[in-house]
Amino acid sequence: MTDVDAAQRRKWLALALLASTQFVIVLDAAIVNVAIPSIGKDLRFSEEDLTWIPNAYALTFGGFLLLGGRMADLLGRRRLFMIGLVLFSLASLLGGLATSETQLIAARALQGLGAALLAPSALSMVTNMFAEGAERNKALGVWGAVSGSGGAAGVLLGGVLTEYLGWEWVLWVNVPIGVIAAILAPRLLAESRRESDLRHFDALGAITVTAGLSLLVFALVDTINEGWASTQTLTLLAVSSALIAAFVFIELRSRDPLMPFGIFRLRTLTGANIVGLLIGAALFAMFFFLSRYMQEVLGYSALEAGLSYLPLALAIIASAGVASVLVTKLGFKKVLVAGLMLIAIALLWFARVPIEGSYVSDLLGPMVVAAIGLGLAFVPVTIAAVSGVSQDESGLASGLINTSQQIGGALGLAVLGTIASSKTTDLVTTAQGAPTAVPGALTEGFQLAFLTGAGFAVIGIVATLLLVRSEDSRAVVGASPAELPVA
Repeated sequence: MTDVDAAQRRKWLALALLASTQFVIVLDAAIVNVAIPSIGKDLRFSEEDLTWIPNAYALTFGGFLLLGGRMADLLGRRRLFMIGLVLFSLASLLGGLATSETQLIAARALQGLGAALLAPSALSMVTNMFAEGAERNKALGVWGAVSGSGGAAGVLLGGVLTEYLGWEWVLWVNVPIGVIAAILAPRLLAESRRESDLRHFDALGAITVTAGLSLLVFALVDTINEGWASTQTLTLLAVSSALIAAFVFIELRSRDPLMPFGIFRLRTLTGANIVGLLIGAALFAMFFFLSRYMQEVLGYSALEAGLSYLPLALAIIASAGVASVLVTKLGFKKVLVAGLMLIAIALLWFARVPIEGSYVSDLLGPMVVAAIGLGLAFVPVTIAAVSGVSQDESGLASGLINTSQQIGGALGLAVLGTIASSKTTDLVTTAQGAPTAVPGALTEGFQLAFLTGAGFAVIGIVATLLLVRSEDSRAVVGASPAELPVA
């Protein structure tokens, strides 16, 4: 084997390591959904506190992503990756050992913090390892496949583990993966960081943006409990807005800002982040409502609900691989539009689910369409979000697209959850205790949520057409690694 072949093999092994950790990060956001009833019963959660099992993770993940991306650029991407691995694995172990709701929620929050350090450092290492063009498109196709399938696999694996081993294992499953990744990281990953004489950390900017984003996510995810017009929600949104405004003011005056706003001169990057937010808003909630529909309306067990996602997971993996090839042939803009159109079609199809539904006739078709759409959308939006970005700012760009998707997911779940809950409550109140009131009311609430999610996907199509530059998209068509400089 020549030195060139050995270097290429090492690079693809490094991608496998980084992609596997990204898979676990995405999986962990979904894996607890099926286990929530068992966790609530064992740890005696109150009904209103159950939402904090997934939301504690989303809160710290979304709040610290931007900071994690910049820390990776300044302090070293491999270093932050390994610190994130340790935090994530330790939190997973503690979560499985939790004996109270407070302990579990704290462990989930620590998991989110570890993920916020892991995700942007991993993606920025991928973008720096592979030359912009066909080689990077192929690598990000693998990245998109594991990221897109992580949510579906999380629900599938969560059902199996909860049914046969107990809910603790939906957390403990992360520990051996984290340990193996930590052992392999120094052998496969080279350290990289921003090379600059000026390495001021901008502590004040870091504090204001992290606090502002964390409060924003908290306000959004707790609207299901407090309502949009509550004093808590309005106060938190106001404080969050003030902190984010202060962050902008600080960054514009900083010598070495945490967020160089010049990066938004890249119109395609800006458009990709807006579209990423809308994809998160449309799809994160889809898994939540589908799981509830199958278990609360159709009467599926946790295992049956989990296994129902298997075709969706396989279709995402296949479509993400196809997406990386299509991007090289057609450019990322056309592929992204096609993916968003399929997502909109799938959500409109889900909006027709009946009370006495059938998996084959009512769920399998839209699941496969949604999976293909997700694969075709996730890969090009990630490529667009890092296209034309310098190596010094790759961690920042990676943190931005992850942040957009997480904030979008929190916003989508908050908006669609409120819409579904309001519709269901109104119908149950009107029915005055009729035996079929609850399944029917739940179904109509879910239908309205899916319909609104389709609207998010349509807005994403418009944003892609208006904001993603066709010139940038065409720049990756027909490119080969040999023709392109290393970023």
